[in-house]
Amino acid sequence: MQAQEGAAALVMEQPVVDTGATTTEAATGNALLPMLLPNVGGEAEIDGADAARSDEVRGLLATIRRLESIVEEETVALSAGKKIDFDDFSARKSRSMLEFVRLMRANMHLGSEVEITAEVQRLREKLERNRSILEMHYDAVREVATIIVKAIKEVESDGTYTGRATQDGK
Repeated sequence: MQAQEGAAALVMEQPVVDTGATTTEAATGNALLPMLLPNVGGEAEIDGADAARSDEVRGLLATIRRLESIVEEETVALSAGKKIDFDDFSARKSRSMLEFVRLMRANMHLGSEVEITAEVQRLREKLERNRSILEMHYDAVREVATIIVKAIKEVESDGTYTGRATQDGK
């Protein structure tokens, strides 16, 4: 509805060409109808600004979605227990995050865009889920490492400096 009103306002503001009644077409009954001419001065600037803003929004959204995709891919792989290359994921996330931060700094005026706000919120939720699963994975790796270190110490130790000798009655 607003788009139609805006279009009607543009049409109403545009100058009308007066074809005049003295032309030969008017005399013979083939009179020309008035014609709407585009407002060359102001409309092009508005459309150019909107197009540039639209390109900025699309670029920022593409970056956010790419980062979301990488984070989601890693989260799914960790959840499924697949073997993953942490260096690869870390590098890909770092590059995408750097690109995102640079675009956000360059386009701070886009922070109020509803679509961008929604995408950033969805990204935040995916990052939180990814952090939680990475933390759980890290804790599991630490526990396994502790068990391995303990087993190695027990195998290498002859029991000289442990309390086990006194407990065994030796």
